[in-house]
Amino acid sequence: MKDTIIVEIVDTLDTSKVFLELSHPHCGGICVFVGAVREFTDNEEVIALEFETYKSMALLEMGKIAQEAVDTWKLQKVIIRHAVGVKEVEEPVVVVGASSAHRDASFEACRFLIDTLKKRVPIWKKEMFKNKSVWVSAHP
Repeated sequence: MKDTIIVEIVDTLDTSKVFLELSHPHCGGICVFVGAVREFTDNEEVIALEFETYKSMALLEMGKIAQEAVDTWKLQKVIIRHAVGVKEVEEPVVVVGASSAHRDASFEACRFLIDTLKKRVPIWKKEMFKNKSVWVSAHP
């Protein structure tokens, strides 16, 4: 099916269109997760985060993850979109979403998408604090 899977690396993440991208007449369940920059990490104030990636490899792996989700939960549509560059507190950095006939599948798939993205996709994060910057291990 055309446009079943959308995977993108973007400079600026616009979350406003995700519902429409996931909507489908066969779907009663649409689940979306948005990850944003939080103000504190381990009681230390975060100024911003910086994300870098190996784009072609990241997109390839994101596509594999999305296809796994479609196959496992019989999803109608999947979105995985991640931002790169410097992002400030409260700014969205990642959105994943899934649409399916019923809610359980879309909930389970959405958790799989974000958890697996964080484990497998080559996207690196630098936390910037007032007096230091630290690259964070992307794959625990």
